[in-house]
Amino acid sequence: MLLGGASHILAALALVGFVGVTLWLLSRPRARMAVLVPAPRWLIAAAGASAFWCATLYLFDPGSSEALVAQAVRNAAMLGWLGASFWSPAAPMPRPLRLIARLLVAISLLSFVSGVAAYWREGAAAGAWIRPMVEIAAMIVASGGLLIIDGGARHGSSALRMPAMAVAGGFAMLWGYELNFQLLGALTGKPASTLIQLLPAMALLTLPTYVVAAMDIGRERMQLSRTAAMRTIILLGAAAYLILIGLTGAIARLVGGDYGNLAQGIFLIVALGAGGLLFVSRRARAWLSVMISKHFFEHRYDYRAEWMRFTATLGDGGGQAGEPSEPDDGNLHRRVAKALAELTGSPGALLMRPDALGGFRVTDHWHWPTGGADGPDGATLSLRSAFMLQETRHIVELDTLRRGTTTGPNADLAIPDWLIADPGAWVVVPILHFQRMIAVVILQRPGISRALDWEDLDVLRIAGQQAASYLAEAQSQQALSEARRFDEFNRRFAFIMHDIKNLASQLSLLARNAERHADKPEFRADMIETLKISAGRLSDLLVRLSPRARGRAAEAERVLVEPLLQAVAAEVRPRRALFVSCQAGLAAWGDAASIRQIVQHLAANAIDASPANSPVQIVATGEQGRVRIDVIDEGTGMSRAFIREELFKPFVSTKDAGFGLGAFEALGLAQAMGGTIDVASEPGRGSNFSLWLPVADTRGDMGSPEPMMKVAKP
Repeated sequence: MLLGGASHILAALALVGFVGVTLWLLSRPRARMAVLVPAPRWLIAAAGASAFWCATLYLFDPGSSEALVAQAVRNAAMLGWLGASFWSPAAPMPRPLRLIARLLVAISLLSFVSGVAAYWREGAAAGAWIRPMVEIAAMIVASGGLLIIDGGARHGSSALRMPAMAVAGGFAMLWGYELNFQLLGALTGKPASTLIQLLPAMALLTLPTYVVAAMDIGRERMQLSRTAAMRTIILLGAAAYLILIGLTGAIARLVGGDYGNLAQGIFLIVALGAGGLLFVSRRARAWLSVMISKHFFEHRYDYRAEWMRFTATLGDGGGQAGEPSEPDDGNLHRRVAKALAELTGSPGALLMRPDALGGFRVTDHWHWPTGGADGPDGATLSLRSAFMLQETRHIVELDTLRRGTTTGPNADLAIPDWLIADPGAWVVVPILHFQRMIAVVILQRPGISRALDWEDLDVLRIAGQQAASYLAEAQSQQALSEARRFDEFNRRFAFIMHDIKNLASQLSLLARNAERHADKPEFRADMIETLKISAGRLSDLLVRLSPRARGRAAEAERVLVEPLLQAVAAEVRPRRALFVSCQAGLAAWGDAASIRQIVQHLAANAIDASPANSPVQIVATGEQGRVRIDVIDEGTGMSRAFIREELFKPFVSTKDAGFGLGAFEALGLAQAMGGTIDVASEPGRGSNFSLWLPVADTRGDMGSPEPMMKVAKP
């Protein structure tokens, strides 16, 4: 009673739903409906006929003969929609299917006319003799309808939108359900009452397909993801297995004896054997995957998932999100081989790169069983083979070469004998970047060998281009790194030339003064000290000029400013006497050699820019919590535009023989110590260069809260 009441309520809901859908479809614009779904009039007819059938389910019992008679009208409308949707005058239905469809429509209409006539003539008494006839007719129509749907789906799956396929799927689900309980009733001799009472629920499940078919979503095809489709196939397989067990058990009970126990044992052994084979054998899993991809999916590859994994492997070797990286995934060339192999299901791959002779040699591999990083013995591609691969840009399937069936450009590729002789070598993929071959990948034969089709070739070609961009970028980065090393050497050489020029000027001045003051003891003492300093600086310059020299990283320390300034004044005394003034006990936080180099440069520039008798001053004070060292001259001065735009740029100088690197180097050293250089100057009124440095207190700590950077000596 409870199930009957629920069936009555479900039938009422189905009736209201189909009436509403029919009215909604009638209200939709005809032009709009024609764009969204094929055969819109037949779809409306099918919805209306389904509403009529649901009315009989509500008024009578779902298993009554009245419902079976109304079901014939619904079946005829559904067959009409299938024929008009999947076939057209331009692509007509095949003759065998056309005969079957016409026969099914005739059976449906005959069942309806006969049923109506019988009830019109004899009333309720006609149900006893009309019921077997309409039941058999319903079974025939359901079986034939499933055949029509199968033929239509295979014919129109590549051209129709998903909503049309959804409606056909709803019809198939309904016919399959009805055929199921009708066959169970025929086998057992008793009606499947529970399944029959749930028939209104199945009608409700088909209702959304009509709505989807007429919505705007029909403009695009809807597809399940590969993961969802695979799980659905597994569930359907499990359901088919359970149905098969149930049917076998029912047949065994009809036959009698111990056949039921025997059937259960056989099914258990088969299930355990199949499951164990799939769990243990990689080849069995590969075969099952190939079969499912070939027969259940329109495309061999799930492009979204495969491309995400491919790019992730090229990027960091981790594959999909959450997958662990392998220990050797830091090598880009090995990651390229891995990515292409995983894309095609290959267990391993070799990667070949250009050698000095113009050919290609194996340099990396991923899980290749017969060779390490150097590959098999003689694993090279000749210059001719490489040239032919680059010119033809063909992906070579080695099995065709082994069979001697290759024609066209691939026949002249001169593939080396070691590749032909290796049965594990499967495919040769040239990696091309702007028509230039930068690598070759050889894929190992997968567990289930198969011939390449157009989809494999397109995927490998596009994946090879993507991998080529990564390899080309890596080569560019390597070339840029080498260029930077050359630039570093040239930069070091330029700074050294600048220092050599200053030393040469100092020694030249010393030689000129020696002609006049060589007899003075004080001058000789200064000359010896200057020569020692110059010799030491030349030795340092020679060390810095060495290609292996990296320059010392100076540690910051507390530097007393006054002794450093006095040393600079003593060094330039042969050129000009400096007036030095320093606050007592003033200490800076930095590198003494770098500070001395900056002050030397500023003092030398001040001397060069000043007349012979013009004073040059160096004044050091503590100001605003920092050390300020001013180098002041009364020379030619500079314009504000020159200071702002050119003074601290390399290779810009106002001197005829200048390199234009002194101010640039000085500013870099100051900034590395956390300081800076300010300039105040006007043309004809001299200049004031101010070096700002962090101050150090008497305990040897920084007085400034700013952190001190290490100074990299060029």
